Parts: sequence; C-alpha cells; structure tokens
Amino acid sequence: MRRRTFITLLGGAAAWPLAARAQQGERVRRIGLLMGTADDREGQTRVAALKQGLQELGWTDGRNIQIETRFGGADAARIQAYAAELVALAPDVIVGQTTPVIRALRQATSSIPIIMAAVSDPVDQGFVSSLAHPGGNITGYVTGFSQFKYGLSGEWLELLKEVAPKVTRAAVIRDPTIAPGIGQFGAIQAVAPSLGLEVSPFNVRDAGEIERTITAFSRSSNGGLIVTGSALAVVHRELIIALAARNNLPAVYFERLFVARGGLVSYGPDLSDQFRRAAGYVDRILKGTKPADLPVQAPTKYELVINLKVAKALGLEVPPTLLARADEVIE
Repeated sequence: MRRRTFITLLGGAAAWPLAARAQQGERVRRIGLLMGTADDREGQTRVAALKQGLQELGWTDGRNIQIETRFGGADAARIQAYAAELVALAPDVIVGQTTPVIRALRQATSSIPIIMAAVSDPVDQGFVSSLAHPGGNITGYVTGFSQFKYGLSGEWLELLKEVAPKVTRAAVIRDPTIAPGIGQFGAIQAVAPSLGLEVSPFNVRDAGEIERTITAFSRSSNGGLIVTGSALAVVHRELIIALAARNNLPAVYFERLFVARGGLVSYGPDLSDQFRRAAGYVDRILKGTKPADLPVQAPTKYELVINLKVAKALGLEVPPTLLARADEVIE
C-alpha cells in the first residue's frame, strides 16, 4: 500500500469515530402519529406530507427524530389500544387525525402535547377551551368550527343542486356519534329550503346499514347524496361510492379521496396541506412552546374536485362555470 493512500485511509478512520460521536450527541426526539385512516395510499400521502413539512424545518425521520406511526382506521378498540401504546413510549409530541383518535389520546394522557390534524369542532367536543387559548395539552389544525355554522356543509348541497339540477331529495350520510355529524346536517338542513330540496339524515354505523338505507332511498326518483366528514365514511368509502354508482345517485363528498376512487364531486380542506402545516406546530413544541400557547388554526387551502367520467356515466352535464372553479378535473 502506498504511503499517501495509507495516510488517507488512516485519516478517514480517525474521522469515523468523530462522526459517530456527533450523531450520538444529537438528541433524537420521538414523535407519535396516530391516524384515523387505513394504511392505504391516502393515509401514506398524509404521513409523507407531515414528514416533508418536518424535513423543511430541519427534522428528519431516522436522524434527529423518530416517528412512531399507527393506523387505527375507524376501529374504536384499536384506536384506544394504539393511543395507550404511543403514550407508553413517552414521545415528545403526538399528532392525531380524526375525532375518535383525539378523544382516545385525550383519555390516555393529559401531559404529552397533542396536535390535531384534520379534526372538526374541537371546542364543542371539549378538546380545547377556546380556539385562541386551547388551555391544555391539545392544539393543532382543524377542518371546521361550529362558530362558522358549518357553512362549508351548506355548500355541499349547493354543489349537488348545481351539478344535478333535477335533484329534489338528498340523503345526508353522517356519523351521529360525533358533534360534526350533527352540526354538518344542521347546516345542510338550514340551506335546503332555499334550494327547494328535501334532506334526510342517514346514519353511518356499519356496511349493512349503509347498503340498506341508500338502496331504500334510491327507490324514489330525483335523489342525491351528501357524504359528510367522518372516519366511518372514509372506512366505508368503497361501498358508498359503489352504491351511488349502482343506484345512479349524484353524490357530493367532503374529501378528494372519494372522487379519486370513483365519486362525482368533492369539496373540502386539502388534508395533506393540513398535515404539512401541522409540522410547524410539532417544530415549535419540540423547541419548547406549550400547546396551550398555540392557537387552533383553521384551514387555508380548499379543493374542489370533479370526476367527469362519473358525471358522464350519470348522464350529467357539468356546467362550464363549475368546471372553471375546479382545482382538479378527473377525466
């Protein structure tokens, strides 16, 4: 071996322990992430959005942070078990999605900071004292507040009437066990008379109930569907989309993933953007800010998505004005 090569190798070998010590000296922070969705493409997209936001702020999974991710879906028992599991790991902060997840985390800990991502109506549900001053260990980014009268929900009904003018009846699919399920239907009900529509609530509990109610509703003409926000609706999305198609029911959904899977129209907050923004609160908490001092934030980015292929199958002509407003058109 040449002397110069030997010296170079020796110098490199001497540097390795220094690099190792530098890495060992950097404190690795632990982040819990409990998703109220399945471990599917949409769920992974949101996890990726959070990681991207964190990386932009200098936090990289596997280097200076360790992210422990669990997917609970809409299974209450699994969500509670995962909440307890994550709390037992004593993370520096936990990010949670959906109302059942935040409820389970709140029951599991009153000290570990919890950041909401895509949760609705946190005041009425008792998660925070107020939007400006959360007051406890929970804060974050939410999809809507009762203070705004669930105005977005009324827009779903307006969209249904715009894309399907012949509709005179709307079945509102909701989860009655959560505050948003009640609030969203109330807002839809308030708008209905001005649009000449009759609306009826249909509860989301299990696949059998969903199939029975939608099938029975479709036996009368001029019907349409509104699918409000809930973890259960996401879990049963394939069934709901299939039933809408089978029974020729135009449907408006609260989230893009329904339209990507074969639904007609969706309008709501960009949930990947919510997770990306949640990274900012994770960063601030890891740097010492208390959740009680971080106000709850409303969505800033909404998206209207239209599936023209589905519209054609339903015999609908989407108005050019509606297409012009769309953020995404699937053909």
